[in-house]
Amino acid sequence: MRVALKLAYIGTEFHGSQIQPNVVTVEGELFKALRNIGIIESPKSANNTCAGRTDAGVHALEQVVAFDTDKPNLAIPRIINSELPPTIWAWAHAEVPLDFDARRDAVSRHYRYVMSGEGYEISKIREASKLLVGTHDFENFSRTNGEKSTIRTIEMINARVDGDLTKIDVVGNSFLWNMVRKIVTALSMIGRGVRDNDWLLQMLNPHIYEEGIEPAPAYGLTLLKVNYEKKIEWIEDNYSLRRASEQNQKGILRHRVMAEVMEELISHE
Repeated sequence: MRVALKLAYIGTEFHGSQIQPNVVTVEGELFKALRNIGIIESPKSANNTCAGRTDAGVHALEQVVAFDTDKPNLAIPRIINSELPPTIWAWAHAEVPLDFDARRDAVSRHYRYVMSGEGYEISKIREASKLLVGTHDFENFSRTNGEKSTIRTIEMINARVDGDLTKIDVVGNSFLWNMVRKIVTALSMIGRGVRDNDWLLQMLNPHIYEEGIEPAPAYGLTLLKVNYEKKIEWIEDNYSLRRASEQNQKGILRHRVMAEVMEELISHE
């Protein structure tokens, strides 16, 4: 049987999602858990696939992985989570066709970037984002990592202010390495008045104009959702969702306290 999982993770302590030697990764922790439980023997023998790679420090709400197993009764979130660190949790599973490929069968991915709302004109960001929608060559917005083509299609970009923060949602068929974070950098530069829309149009023509820009910090980016053309009958695990919420509330409280401590340290009062 082939099983798909929805995974969420806080990427801060991981060197990305894809397994790598000698560093801690999301896939590495997942495969270790699946082997420990006896769900798979190895990722290769289980024909493992993943919806998309996330960089070091990037988070996910709905990463999708799929694998073959002869023990589907064990391949459920609450059992798998017992072997995972608290910063990774499975929260839904589904039986999928044997030829299901979590990456190739995905038709779009939805990312969200959260950043400080100070120092930007949101109207400029929104206007500039319209120029990025559609099919373009995003070579100037990526570290190519060996991809044969840098042509990608962006279906939607939405920027909005939420309290003291700005949230930028980007939906596309697929993304190059660092592409979303470099798009955020470009939109931020325009929002601050450092660059303009004419420069952005130049950036979309890498054959005649080349410029390297730094990606926005990884901690602000989350993979929110992966969409598939064929309907998947996901079974959500309410117990796993509740446990994850309880664990993360502790982290939220800690960060709020630390933010207050930092404010006091720099206030000189």
